[in-house]
Amino acid sequence: MKLTTEQKEQFERDGYLFFPGLFTPDETRTLTDAVPELYARQEEYNVREKGTNSVRTNFAAHMYSEPFARLGRHPRMIEPVEDLLGEKLYMHQFKINGKMAFEGDVWQWHQDYGTWKNDDLMPTERAMNIAIFLDEVNEFNGPLMFIPGSHKKGVIDAKYDLTTTSYPLWTVDNKLITQLVNRAGGSRGGIVSPKGPAGSMILFHSCLVHASTSNLSPFNRVAVYLSLCAVSNHIRRHKRPEYIAHRDFTPIECLPDDCLLKDYPVDLPWKDGVPQSAFVTTPEPFKIAA
Repeated sequence: MKLTTEQKEQFERDGYLFFPGLFTPDETRTLTDAVPELYARQEEYNVREKGTNSVRTNFAAHMYSEPFARLGRHPRMIEPVEDLLGEKLYMHQFKINGKMAFEGDVWQWHQDYGTWKNDDLMPTERAMNIAIFLDEVNEFNGPLMFIPGSHKKGVIDAKYDLTTTSYPLWTVDNKLITQLVNRAGGSRGGIVSPKGPAGSMILFHSCLVHASTSNLSPFNRVAVYLSLCAVSNHIRRHKRPEYIAHRDFTPIECLPDDCLLKDYPVDLPWKDGVPQSAFVTTPEPFKIAA
């Protein structure tokens, strides 16, 4: 899937692209049917909401789940990012975020690259996120909110928030958020929130400032996020477990476009469990072979 000139210009201006209903109901169902069993696992890669058993984030499903391993090689997700970055990609992070009915907590205002830079020593912002809606996203179930054009601010100094939610995050302060929103149009377009049916896709810049509110509705809002990084821009530190920040920088090779409907063989290196090596971390940068 190649982007048009107009789409590339829109991405440069706004920092994101939205593709409503890009994946068919049958394709999306292949993924949604696999989620309950993954969320039921009592594993460290399932981060729960504070005080509940609801999953906030499931990490690295592409390493042990066939449907999500195929999604991680889907050309509709990989090719547009290759097109924008002009380089082959590796999977930096793979998440199934579950903002569950009545229990899904907030995600504070942040840039994804802020965490990748501070925790993983990713050299530059040559990485971005692709999100797929597994449920309909509406104004009630905690949709993503973007500040259009905020990626042009570059890398923002952030503070490390360990208390607001169950997952620590490098967050942007309210004063700067107010400035960015006013610059983007204030109450008339300074915050946008793409909404649409299950199967819709968002592509957004790693410096685009975004957040989401809690889900007080009776509607689940589950979404898959692929964090794709240019191979030459791979991380330089293993401060976080491998199921959160991956250490295999092998370029992704796409499967055919119908890979969610046919059983193409995929490698599942963690099918029998996450290896102990994935939990080994170091605060120091690693050396790059010459």
